[in-house]
Amino acid sequence: MLNDATVQRATAELLSAPQTLDSVARALPTTAGVYAWWAPPEVLTSFLGPVNSGDAGLRLLYLGKAGRLRSRVASNHLRDSGRSTLRRTLAGLLMPAEGYRTTWTDRVVLVPEDEQRLTRWMHHHLTLTWTEHPDPVPLEKELISRLRPPLNVEGAEHCASRARVKQARAFYYASAGPRAGQVDGFH
Repeated sequence: MLNDATVQRATAELLSAPQTLDSVARALPTTAGVYAWWAPPEVLTSFLGPVNSGDAGLRLLYLGKAGRLRSRVASNHLRDSGRSTLRRTLAGLLMPAEGYRTTWTDRVVLVPEDEQRLTRWMHHHLTLTWTEHPDPVPLEKELISRLRPPLNVEGAEHCASRARVKQARAFYYASAGPRAGQVDGFH
């Protein structure tokens, strides 16, 4: 059970000044916790998240949990669309402008060149904050409920931005076409 002081401390840490993605690989701890992705107002302008108190120009886009913060961010979110809901969401939202391409492996993923392009886009446009916590699952749920990051779907209230995120994710999955051997949705 989370006490209010724990949630307030975590909120304060997530709302602190974000770090650039070039610096987080060294700074992120290997412990469990919750992380927050931030963007300037001119990025994904239709998704209005809370403003960061450490850098008033940045808006919260997405919250996530991790058993190991460094590994989750560096190995998944900054490299592999197959293991990152955030990457799939960003790719779906940015496909019309960036022309990202997908393919099937055991799931829909960006083609290798576009994985790299999306990583460069993230480094250029996004920043990160985090808070350590030994049991990040209930903390993430509480923080999503309180902060309402616009790119989170799980635990988020029904609203226009949630519908746009779901639509972008569907567009991402459909962009790869049918899986080899699949006809009309059947294997």
